[in-house]
Amino acid sequence: MSRLFDFTGWALNLMRRILYLGTRTRVFPESPDALGLHADRAVCYVLHEHHLSNLLVLDHECRQLGLPPALEPLREESFAASRSYFFLSRTVRGSIAPNPRIGHSAMLKALVRAAVADPRFDVQLVPVTILWGREPRKQDSILKALFAETWQQVSTLRHLFAMLIHGRHTVVRFNAPISLRELLAGNGDESRAVRKLGRVLRVHFRRQREMAIGPDLSHRRTQLRTLLNMPSVRAAIDAEAQTKSIPLVAAQRSAREFALEIASDYTYSVVRAFALFLAWVWNKVYNGVEVHNFERVTAVAPGHGIIYVPCHRSHVDYLLLSYIIFTRGLMVPHIAAGANLNLPLVGSILRRSGAFFLRRKIKGEPLYAAVFLEYLHLMIDRGFPIEYFIEGGRSRSGRMLAPKAGILAMTVQSFVRSRARPLVFVPVYIGYEKLMEGKSHLAELNGRPKKTESLAGLIGAVRLLRRNFGKVHVNFGQPLALAEFLDGRHPGWRDEEFDIQAPWLRHAVDATAIRLAGDINAVAVVNPVNLVAVTLLSTPKHAADLCLLRRQIEHVRFLLRESPWASSIVHCTMAADEAIDYVLGLDMILRHSHPLGDMVRADEEQAALLAYFRNNMLHLLALPALLACLVSHNQSLTRQRAKQAIRGIYGLLRADLFLPWQGDELDAVIDRAEASLSQRGLILAEDDFLRAPSPNSEASPELRQLGEIIRPTLERQFLTLALLQHCGSGRLTRARLEEDTHLLAQRLAMLYEFNPAEFSEKLLFANVIRNLIDGDLLEVDDAGLLRFDERITQAVAQTELLLAAEVRHSIDLIARSATPAPASP
Repeated sequence: MSRLFDFTGWALNLMRRILYLGTRTRVFPESPDALGLHADRAVCYVLHEHHLSNLLVLDHECRQLGLPPALEPLREESFAASRSYFFLSRTVRGSIAPNPRIGHSAMLKALVRAAVADPRFDVQLVPVTILWGREPRKQDSILKALFAETWQQVSTLRHLFAMLIHGRHTVVRFNAPISLRELLAGNGDESRAVRKLGRVLRVHFRRQREMAIGPDLSHRRTQLRTLLNMPSVRAAIDAEAQTKSIPLVAAQRSAREFALEIASDYTYSVVRAFALFLAWVWNKVYNGVEVHNFERVTAVAPGHGIIYVPCHRSHVDYLLLSYIIFTRGLMVPHIAAGANLNLPLVGSILRRSGAFFLRRKIKGEPLYAAVFLEYLHLMIDRGFPIEYFIEGGRSRSGRMLAPKAGILAMTVQSFVRSRARPLVFVPVYIGYEKLMEGKSHLAELNGRPKKTESLAGLIGAVRLLRRNFGKVHVNFGQPLALAEFLDGRHPGWRDEEFDIQAPWLRHAVDATAIRLAGDINAVAVVNPVNLVAVTLLSTPKHAADLCLLRRQIEHVRFLLRESPWASSIVHCTMAADEAIDYVLGLDMILRHSHPLGDMVRADEEQAALLAYFRNNMLHLLALPALLACLVSHNQSLTRQRAKQAIRGIYGLLRADLFLPWQGDELDAVIDRAEASLSQRGLILAEDDFLRAPSPNSEASPELRQLGEIIRPTLERQFLTLALLQHCGSGRLTRARLEEDTHLLAQRLAMLYEFNPAEFSEKLLFANVIRNLIDGDLLEVDDAGLLRFDERITQAVAQTELLLAAEVRHSIDLIARSATPAPASP
């Protein structure tokens, strides 16, 4: 009779139906194929906590995905069981107290016993994580946050409340199968094998929970107490008291105040509420947020510390990235925010959302530096994901700025010092189609002082909610494993005693910074505004015939598809017509009807704003544009002469745009650019000569306009070199040269209508000068003055092949007229 009517199965099925009246799940992965299960092996599911609701959810989702049901018997030749699951944690029957873990599951022991007895027996163990209240895409409230997932084991009563409140926001994550046979290979001791398997599964579930809600860190007060008791902080407190001749208690008070100023106060309920608010904001101002390659993060998150390193284009960056990470089921990173954002009310919200604050300048504050360094070390050591911007500040020009070593150096030092867990950097590219801070960026580039962040300014930004800012594109790059990277730079670092002053460590920090900047550039997203900007700004007066603009956009799209970057970037799928119409819809260009054909143009303000979006993708077109500039300017030159000229300028260009190719790889990249330009009919390759098309052909102005893409960068470098040449060696300090080139560029733009405001961005000139020093073309002497030899003249001479005579004359004239007096160190 029991075969005719399975009462237990009927009861479980009824309970499952009742449960799903109020339960909605989000399942990862969405396709069972992603698990890579072997059809010829049995499957046994592993759940962490012993709750009937978890079992019912597991069985239901297995059936929905077409996986072997959890409630069906597990039958193999040498093993049989009435079910295909077991719980790692067990409860005391009837207990309403928090559930203690008791021994090991009988099913686990039986599986291990069968595997030890029969070498042919194997089963696929599939750990399944079920989180009630961790579906962040849904609407949240403080009540829900009170019963969200935590690190504490919960009572049956509390779990019941969590089901009632969070049933519709449940996450189910099926994880990659573990082969029991492979796990127990060579282990014939049954009890030891059971302990090993239990330990492996506990670690696995802990990592899954860390991915979702973060590591198990004590309350903030406990965290700060630990921080202030660190030996290095205690030593800094003692040094502060002695140096400033103050009582020890006063120095301790200062250290505590610094810790409170720095530390985050992560509060899950605030994060959830803030995510809801941000979802409303994004829907107001953006047409969508497109996310690419996030699976790279989820693949590496278990068991790794993660440092997110996005490019910095807008104040929106850190809010947007945290929102994306949270809504995809991972913990919000703790963000290194400038102390300028620690505003009334705003600072409190940011701090409770995971932000920790860093002063812009900490030189001369050894106690503050010690507290901050140990706080960062504590966060990294305990596995909290962290986010910071290696550029230091927002790019006003749209280009990747030179990385600053500060917090990155602290991160590398912290890892080398403890190596508590593997650490990876995740480069992130964030691309906008219209920038909220566009006008303020232009004002700052034109010489106006940067506005200080204030609560009133934030309230005033509410008016932006009525405007359309297009889409935002976010692309996650390949994670960079820090240990492996250091192995390549200094193989013996693991065996050496930690020395913060070690020369190899400083070099490794610099190399990491350059690598990450290049990795961010390598995952750029090309959007329609980028395409229109890079083509329209290359035309005279920023105006073009509509048909010619379409053709130029198609040239650029082809060059991107054929470039070495093609496999890593995200391409714009819009055709030229669609891209132009899209940018017109954003009011970033103007269209004029004309009997001979419609025209597209950008007015003065639009052109200045478009320059930002052209610069987003400047590095992607640098070498094709450089070759186009050479051939267009010279009309005909040998292939060898073209390569020689490109090699002569590439050192500066590579450092300026973070191009990835070494000198021995350059010829192949140039050949590839030549082939692409030839296929489009833009250059003519005859024997060993490269020739421009006939001046009367359609291709001639098209080639010239491609060359115009790189011209502002070349002009900036020429202005710096020309000023050095006219001033002479040993007459300028680095700071003076940065200031003078910045001011001369502003003057040049005003007198000759040279370029948009971004041409004179001070940070870009600082980058040129840094590259000259790194390339040994400039040397800083003991007095702080810049010295150079005849190689500067040789570098200036290279520009004759790239810049028109009138351009060189204008730059030379204004550099000569400056004639600054010798600087005092």
